[in-house]
Amino acid sequence: MTSSNPASAARRNEAWRQAGRTLAAAAAVVALVGCEDKNTFVAPPPPKVDVATPVQRPVTRYIEATGNTAPIKSVDLVARVQGFLQSIDYQDGTFVKQGTQLFTIEPETYKLKVEQAQAAEVGAQATVKQAEADFKRQVELVQRQAVSQSTLDTSTSTRDNAQANLQQAQVNTRLAEVNYGYTRVTAPFDGIVSAHLVSVGELVGVSSPTQLASIVAMDPIWVNFTVNEQDVLRIRAEAARRGLTVADLKQLPVQVGLQTEAGYPHEGHLDYVSPTLNTSTGTLAVRGVIPNDKRALLPGYFVRVRVPFDQEKSALLVPDTALGSDQGGRYLLVVNGDNVVEQRKVQIGPVDNGLRVIESGLKPDDRVVIAGLLRVIPGQKIDPQTTKIEQPQASAK
Repeated sequence: MTSSNPASAARRNEAWRQAGRTLAAAAAVVALVGCEDKNTFVAPPPPKVDVATPVQRPVTRYIEATGNTAPIKSVDLVARVQGFLQSIDYQDGTFVKQGTQLFTIEPETYKLKVEQAQAAEVGAQATVKQAEADFKRQVELVQRQAVSQSTLDTSTSTRDNAQANLQQAQVNTRLAEVNYGYTRVTAPFDGIVSAHLVSVGELVGVSSPTQLASIVAMDPIWVNFTVNEQDVLRIRAEAARRGLTVADLKQLPVQVGLQTEAGYPHEGHLDYVSPTLNTSTGTLAVRGVIPNDKRALLPGYFVRVRVPFDQEKSALLVPDTALGSDQGGRYLLVVNGDNVVEQRKVQIGPVDNGLRVIESGLKPDDRVVIAGLLRVIPGQKIDPQTTKIEQPQASAK
């Protein structure tokens, strides 16, 4: 039986422990290599983004402004003769036709003056008749040399004076009739009469014409507004291109809408264009005339005004929400043939039925990002989802 050496046993145990540590390290390396294979980075797929080509359709170009309405006729009704107001012959604030009697001012006195003037005219006519007969007799007597020439001259003078007096009497009669007509104040045109400013029995027209009321014409009605210098140049350039004269421009339609109305339901035409610009404001005064038979427009309203002056047959439009802005101006995000997003600077025009007109910087076949602008950046590759731009319903005219 062989006895074990303690030193040899210790060396064997240390060798086994060293081998175990080596195997453990090798296993760790293998395990680590296996973990690295499983955690390899995989790029996410490109984001899905809605894109659409711009809408193409005819677009009318408008000059837009804010204006105010004004009556085409507005007159103060005054007492043109002196007397006591006898009657008020209308209801305050009512619509009256031209010639309707509104006030009566003590007509009896002026009627008597007419009769007095007529009587004087009749007397003057009789005097002329007598003087004419006497003149003819004197002419015959002078021809027979029965009277002197001086007698004929006197008769001629008497006849001429009588004719002059008759003319004066006729003028007095007409003046009396005119003043008698002034005792009845009538409507000079169709319109609405304001509340009366005097009462029955009040003395009017004493030292100066007394205002009795006012009358305002309501149909048609004027719309006054101004056009800035840039728009004036655009209109003149378009008129020159189309060979239009100033008279032709006055036939342009004018569309008007109240602040509470949708669209521009009231339509008329241009009536006046100022020949010069206001140098202090750089604007041109313009006026339109609008039919107002239903009296929807009252004088003094502030209104929205637009004047169509040109039409583009094939304009490009996109939703306003597709537009971005930075210090360089407005832009659209467009997807190129490699599905990479590009930033495209554009010039924008007016809004037409809910979509924004793009004046320049965009082509008909461009794919525009219309949703999810915050999820994409220029230079990024995307997965474009082709859709169609929804066109809002046309607004009321």
